[in-house]
Amino acid sequence: MTGPAVPGRIPALRIGPLALVAPVVLAPMAGVTDASFRRLCRDFGPGLVYVNEMVTARGIVERNDKSLKMVRFGDDERPRSVQLYGTAPGTMGEAVRYLVGEVGVDHVDLNFGCPVPKVTRKGGGAALPVRRRLLADIIAAAVRAAAPAGVPVTIKCRIGVHDGLQTFLDTGRAAEDNGAAAIALHARTAEQRYAPYARWSAIAELKAAVTSIPVLGNGDIWEAADALAMMAETGCDGVVIGRGCLGRPWLFAELLAAFAGRPVPPPPRLGSVAAAMARHAALLCDEHGAVNGIRCFRKHVGWYLAGYPVGPALRRDLAQAASLADVVARLGDVDPDVELPAAGRRVVRGHRDGPRAVSLPDGWLDLVDDPTPPEGAELLVSGG
Repeated sequence: MTGPAVPGRIPALRIGPLALVAPVVLAPMAGVTDASFRRLCRDFGPGLVYVNEMVTARGIVERNDKSLKMVRFGDDERPRSVQLYGTAPGTMGEAVRYLVGEVGVDHVDLNFGCPVPKVTRKGGGAALPVRRRLLADIIAAAVRAAAPAGVPVTIKCRIGVHDGLQTFLDTGRAAEDNGAAAIALHARTAEQRYAPYARWSAIAELKAAVTSIPVLGNGDIWEAADALAMMAETGCDGVVIGRGCLGRPWLFAELLAAFAGRPVPPPPRLGSVAAAMARHAALLCDEHGAVNGIRCFRKHVGWYLAGYPVGPALRRDLAQAASLADVVARLGDVDPDVELPAAGRRVVRGHRDGPRAVSLPDGWLDLVDDPTPPEGAELLVSGG
């Protein structure tokens, strides 16, 4: 989905008090947007919002070790941005107060779009907007908890559970009515997951319906031209980058150039890719330890090399590397002048499954206007 570039410089985006140098936000991705990846992305694209991995509100409230480790930030990381999900307003409010007061978070995003069965079958993620009153109460609780520190709360959602149950317009109204600072739409239903093309027309529809806060679009942005095309086609105020930056952290540098009206640099040659991979591996080892860091790095190898004509041996050796020294040594053998072929620029990376039926709690679709459950009836399991 490419289109004509928008001429000239596109205005920067404000999310509450946060002023971004370009209207670009990194989507939270489980197991990906840890401190190391966010640092690498910031190196390429400073001045944007890079959202941490999704974490449960209940895990934060219960001081679950895994959850607390997931919300660690570098001393120089600003703004500190985290995404929460949960199904109880009180728990959400308490988690936000802790993150703002004790962790120093500058931005909180609420997840109402995750299609993963272990989340939706408990009533969280993309399942939650079905219950309109509960949705509004959770947004309001988070906003109240963040307001004394001036921290903006945003939300991210999907079109709905499936095409027959679309909730995104009601979610947009709930965001406006309850003090959210912005709303982002992943332009697919939960049932569609990641397989069909994103339906950008839904982003335009949401933008037309939501007029008091910024609307951001998400889905099928693989190159800078896609971001410009999405904004031109939908009128949205900014873009959220998910799978497009997997193995491509320099996409944020390309986006900064495009939104400033400058020429977008060509894809890096293999030598520059190898340098980014080595730095990423080193950052992961610093964050997670020598052994776990390399284990974390292995899943990124295929994304970095996707589209480059390097052959299976390099991919295999890096995916089986046992140490940072192994990674650096193997990367030192690559031909630094190898270019990314045109056909490799839009290789899909990350999730590509779908459609798939959405797992919901029994009777969930009968609870559209059900009152907010009493405190203590949290539906999500604790943990990260």
